[in-house]
Amino acid sequence: MLIRIAHSPDSDDAFMFYALAAKKIDPEGLKFEHTLRDIETLNQAAHSGTYEITAVSIHAYAYLADRYTLLGSGASMGEGYGPMVVAKQAFPLSEFKNKKVAIPGRLTSAYLALQMAQPEFEPVVVPFDQILEVVEAGIVDAGLIIHEGQLQYQDMGFKLIVDLGQWWKDETGLPLPLGGNAVRKDLGMDLMKKLARLQKASIAYGLDHREDALNHAMQYARDLDPKQADRFVGMYVNQRTLDYGADGKKAVHLFLERAYQKKLIPHLPKIEFVD
Repeated sequence: MLIRIAHSPDSDDAFMFYALAAKKIDPEGLKFEHTLRDIETLNQAAHSGTYEITAVSIHAYAYLADRYTLLGSGASMGEGYGPMVVAKQAFPLSEFKNKKVAIPGRLTSAYLALQMAQPEFEPVVVPFDQILEVVEAGIVDAGLIIHEGQLQYQDMGFKLIVDLGQWWKDETGLPLPLGGNAVRKDLGMDLMKKLARLQKASIAYGLDHREDALNHAMQYARDLDPKQADRFVGMYVNQRTLDYGADGKKAVHLFLERAYQKKLIPHLPKIEFVD
């Protein structure tokens, strides 16, 4: 049976799926096809159930819970760090009103977190890898950066306005839930559990064979040197990625509950995990 896995073309996701992509673990009779797309494109595709397994933003999952279940591994969480708002000149978050802010997509968790932290701004959707460019060009006042930009912005002369992972940690004491991998419900529970087991095995293999997995991931590291790529992967592929943990699952629930309370999502979804 063919299982299509969709994830972002990033070093952390590539690290996570290295063992499956390179056939380092037994696929247990399944054939895997890997598709790489940016997270906002995957969020949109998930509405149609395009892929059997797909990376999704936790924000987007609020609209997908009828079709997909979160896998118990594969989480990307900010442990006191996360998406950042940066600008050419520093200004306080309280001065956000009416400022234009480049965002990587309306269904990203980064955008939802920023709305919770400071709702009054004008969002401008820009591909995530072009956000620093439009900030530099003065097209927007600030940019909400994800992925490798979190390690690059200072070297490019930008100033930090807010680290949303730290903001969420201060607010709740919990990690910021950014993304997860979800499996389509119509596959049935037996196959869903098998895929959960294989994905977790792939993550564990990468963590146990870090050098090989990092070498594979470097092709998606977008201008990071090996040391930076190692640091970035470590931020988002770790023991938390193997298992959300009780506090990680609590963070997912709280993140969407607060979004619902603030009327940033239309309904509170039933959040499910398969291990």
